[in-house]
Amino acid sequence: MAARSLEPAEAGVPEEKGAPEHDEQHSRPSEDTDSQAWEPFDDDFADPPDASLHGDRVGNDGDLDLDLEDGWVRNPNNPAEMSRWTGQPSIKGSSDAMRMILLNFCTLGITFTWGVEMTYCTPYLLSLGLTKSKTSLVWIAGPLSGLLVQPIVGAIADESKSKWGRRRPFIAIGAVIVALSLLLLGFTKEVVGLFITDEDTLKTLTILVAVLAIYAVDFSINAVMSAARSLLVDVLPISKQQDGAAWNSRMSAIGHMIGYAAGAVDLGSIFGNFLGDTQFKKLTVVAAFGILSSSLVTSWAVTERILVDIRKDPRQAGGKLKVLRQIWSTILHLPPRIRAICHAQFWAWIGWFPFLFYSTTWVGETYFRYDVPPDAQNSKDTLGEMGRIGSTSLVIYSVITFLGAWLLPLLVKSPEDDGFTHRPPRAIAGVMEKFQKYRPDLLTTWMIAHGMFACAMYLAPFANSFRFATVLVCICGLPWTVAMWAPVTFLGIEVNRLSGANEATASYRRLSNESVEMSNLNGDTDASHLENGVDEAAASGKTSSTGELSGIYFGILNIYTTIPQFIGTFISTIVFAIFAPGTSRELHGGSGDDDKPPAADGPNAISICLFIGAVSATVAIFATRKLKYL
Repeated sequence: MAARSLEPAEAGVPEEKGAPEHDEQHSRPSEDTDSQAWEPFDDDFADPPDASLHGDRVGNDGDLDLDLEDGWVRNPNNPAEMSRWTGQPSIKGSSDAMRMILLNFCTLGITFTWGVEMTYCTPYLLSLGLTKSKTSLVWIAGPLSGLLVQPIVGAIADESKSKWGRRRPFIAIGAVIVALSLLLLGFTKEVVGLFITDEDTLKTLTILVAVLAIYAVDFSINAVMSAARSLLVDVLPISKQQDGAAWNSRMSAIGHMIGYAAGAVDLGSIFGNFLGDTQFKKLTVVAAFGILSSSLVTSWAVTERILVDIRKDPRQAGGKLKVLRQIWSTILHLPPRIRAICHAQFWAWIGWFPFLFYSTTWVGETYFRYDVPPDAQNSKDTLGEMGRIGSTSLVIYSVITFLGAWLLPLLVKSPEDDGFTHRPPRAIAGVMEKFQKYRPDLLTTWMIAHGMFACAMYLAPFANSFRFATVLVCICGLPWTVAMWAPVTFLGIEVNRLSGANEATASYRRLSNESVEMSNLNGDTDASHLENGVDEAAASGKTSSTGELSGIYFGILNIYTTIPQFIGTFISTIVFAIFAPGTSRELHGGSGDDDKPPAADGPNAISICLFIGAVSATVAIFATRKLKYL
């Protein structure tokens, strides 16, 4: 954790007699306040051997440890482990906003890809002839990939010594695999048709390859997500963690909005057959380009500090299952607040899973059940029609999510410091000042979001028009914004506190237009640094985020996100087997097993899954409330 140089009294530590002489010789004068907020501890020592490899010295209790060997950083969660670093994290950009955009730019491609998958893949699989019950089993790919990939990639990346950094190589390689898998998914019939001519075999293998392509997309995109989330924690100081998470939510909303808008537009009228002869093929090509280009931008804009060496605890070294043992050990010994965050995430995601994967199909099926004109019942591209109807509702939903991602951070108190003041635009500064005493904190906002989502989903079985279904989907826009923002913010703060980071005063100004160096280990002050806006002598010196174990902690959070999806898949499979045992009547025009018309009697099976999710979201309210008492 990079820390600015402090006099002993300034740091709140009694001055000891017999302190090392060089501490007094090289301490920076207290009146030199320029760029001190993120200045390094190591700068204040005479040039030692191999000075470029010197990292921050943080003791296990969060205090600066002067007794460590030169250049080694102690793992705050295991004092027997130390690491050594070179360089400093930085982000290109001429302003704070631009730097946040570039840091989170890969989120655009990630959420665009998720949007295409969630909007079209369920109808696509149903159009290939799968039943809803079997289709729900395919979506085990999501939780399975999250359960395995994110914590493992996070743990491996935490110890990566690549010259390109710990996170960016995983972002780049994962993005390439995502793009190739998307193209295979969109053109499955054509690829399989190159090798198979028999119609029955072609149909069977097309389904098999499509399912495998979905698994490949899910596994690889989870690797990209894991690295991207950890990158945010690695390069931002603790005082910027909420801003970083808020910008991640904003970019996520933009990505979803673009993805759903692309799904709602007839791309054939724009591109013709240039990108494929169906809407789905065109979307997979656009998504492949999006994930590659957005990942490239973030990889170009961000510079990571490099892990040079690591000393492992000899009692825990070796073994092929070392990573899994580390993950399991960390889960068993989670700090109370992190455990509470994970429990809240667990219950919330039992509710979110059916919404995210089936809401588009639900709106489309509701349209074909109750609102479709007679002349449109036998459309040649029912998949495209259903996708466009569902995407239209999600465009409105994503616009609400986008607006919420911009406005909510202005209306909600920062969780890590009561003295933190988010600077709103001047146009609304007066209103915000009057509203200040009524601003809810992020924890309260998170609980309210659970309640809004639950209320909307309780009404899902009663939706008898696609317009009502669209309204219910749109109500979930703000809760989704908070769901993507709150747990990441709380976990990022807790990870930094475990690393010994304390809050710094949060009012700041930009000192230059160059790329911001988030923790300057080499002493260069040519970049934009945060500067405390109040008494420098009273501010904490430990402001930067090291994020040594951010990968594994975010991987564990993802485990608590993915296990509920297994539960949701199991619930959905049972519900679909009871209420929708045949092929989709809406997609096959009533040619399912029982040959009933699309507007069949009885509740929609997906709406029942959404109702069950609402019950779990209600439990999440009480699970989140426990954070108030920890």
